[in-house]
Amino acid sequence: MNITMKGNHLVVETDDYINLDYSLDCGQSFRWKKSENIWQAVAFGKKISIEQKDENTLFFYDTTEDDFEKIWKIYFDFERDYKTILSRFENDSYLYEAIKKYRGIRVLNQEPWEAICSFIISQNNNIPRIKGIIDRLCETFGEDLGDGFYSFPSAEKIAELTAEDLAPLRSGFRAKYILDAAKKVAEKEIDFDSIYINDISYGREELMKIKGVGPKVAECALLYGFKKSDAFPVDVWVKRIMSELYPDGIPACAYPEIGIAQQYLFHWRRNV
Repeated sequence: MNITMKGNHLVVETDDYINLDYSLDCGQSFRWKKSENIWQAVAFGKKISIEQKDENTLFFYDTTEDDFEKIWKIYFDFERDYKTILSRFENDSYLYEAIKKYRGIRVLNQEPWEAICSFIISQNNNIPRIKGIIDRLCETFGEDLGDGFYSFPSAEKIAELTAEDLAPLRSGFRAKYILDAAKKVAEKEIDFDSIYINDISYGREELMKIKGVGPKVAECALLYGFKKSDAFPVDVWVKRIMSELYPDGIPACAYPEIGIAQQYLFHWRRNV
């Protein structure tokens, strides 16, 4: 990977696979918006604008080399060898088709609290509505970063609120779960460091202490918020995939990064 500062932007050149359109619009994160050819969002309290110039070159605006190394390199999973992983996945005919169609999807390594809260909001919900609730959450309780950008409010901030405070978000039954999650995280009842360093079964057990967090939300939080690539979220689309394509289980070539395999299969079948 080559990283060069040119004027007001950082040029990132990689020989590994990345496609912003696929990665930022496949149900992993709900804060990215595209205007013309530029994707914009806030993550880890930083606003960012990114343009894909070709399959190997990205322009990062509103950032520094230091922030790229500390935040965006990790966020976009550039430290993982996708070429090797996808080559192994292609030993399965269905994964081969998914990769052929959507090569360049990357798992986004998000801030843990944002991942937990976002996927609580995602329960029994559709993507436009999820995005609307999260936008209102950030605009109401996050920090104003200027130019219409807001940070994701901390668990500590949300833990101070009541269900009445959250009513304008129009999140429905999810409000009480958001508050319970925030309190447990703010009070360190859910300890992020312990989830990071322990195996996935520990993380599942810990996250499901939060009211309203079942297996699917826990798996999503572990995959997208804690870098657990062996997490395997199962929603209605993945249930269909397992029933129709893999009645005997996910093929061995998808292990141990079954979370990445799931992301390809999910996006592929959802768009067939």
